[in-house]
Amino acid sequence: MKEKKKLKIINKWLLIILIFVIIIFGLVYVFKIAKHYPKKIDLKHQENFFGITYSKKYAEEIGLNWKTAYIDILDELQVKQIRIPVYWDQIEKKVGEYNFSDYDFLIKEGEKRDVEIILNFGMRVARWPECHFPDWVDQSNTKKLQSDTLKMLNATVNHFKQYQSITYWQVENEPLLSSFGKCPDGDADFLKKEIELVRKIDSRPIMVSATGELSFWKEEAKVSDVFGTTMYRIVNNPTLGYIKYPYTSEFYRFKAKLAGLKPENVFVIELQAEPWINKETLADSSSVEYKKSFNIDQFKANVQFAINTGFKKTYLWGVEWWYYQYKFMDNPEYWDFAKTLF
Repeated sequence: MKEKKKLKIINKWLLIILIFVIIIFGLVYVFKIAKHYPKKIDLKHQENFFGITYSKKYAEEIGLNWKTAYIDILDELQVKQIRIPVYWDQIEKKVGEYNFSDYDFLIKEGEKRDVEIILNFGMRVARWPECHFPDWVDQSNTKKLQSDTLKMLNATVNHFKQYQSITYWQVENEPLLSSFGKCPDGDADFLKKEIELVRKIDSRPIMVSATGELSFWKEEAKVSDVFGTTMYRIVNNPTLGYIKYPYTSEFYRFKAKLAGLKPENVFVIELQAEPWINKETLADSSSVEYKKSFNIDQFKANVQFAINTGFKKTYLWGVEWWYYQYKFMDNPEYWDFAKTLF
């Protein structure tokens, strides 16, 4: 009897261990091995479905001449939809002294080529570290920080409202995401104040964005005219390494429905179209490293994934890197593929 009881206990523990191993293997397969590509990749899309985000600051960080790169993007890619982040530390280096001339250049060159622009501005805008504060800003004083932010918003919208090519104001970027970036925690009440201010100055529709994978979009959807989601397929977690999201396009459509959003009012405002690197800059990263999170096949799969959502438009994230690969690394494949989209 004792031997049978002992054997039952051993078998029970072996079964538990087996189940545990199967679960671990399953998780490794889902998040580390499986590609999660769409079943069919034909890349069929409506005209002007794709745009880009162009970051003047990021172009400079990876060693590009930001003006030359921008003109080449306009003329060679023939892109007609561009999101432009306006960085606070570049427009107000001294308190109350604004210089928008670099951004005027971007918009005017776009207007010469009939480009439609989404202007992104606020305390938090696209590209790491997300919040781009001038040196004089006191981040420890929340009340003063918010007051300074509203003054900056007021000056920014009043300056740029002269441009008819701006079709949407994007107020902040993922403003309620507190787990990513070097920023204060998200504040829904302050976001409402920012939006109210912009509405008083100009009547153009307002976009608010949120992470596609880590939020439910409800708060952002309530206060915006159109909603922008990010869409990443492979990310690099400092602890877990590279992770492949198993979500389908239907997952994003379902989230939009839960948030009360119609597909025609949803943009993929940031589709992953460059590698995700933590320890190196993309300019310095080897192909061995960056291909762990992005290659040309992944690029095509991501594009198809965005098409399959049925959302209004998709803005590709990474044009500066395609350009760098094309001009300086003798690798035009990303640039050439992007040409076929525009």
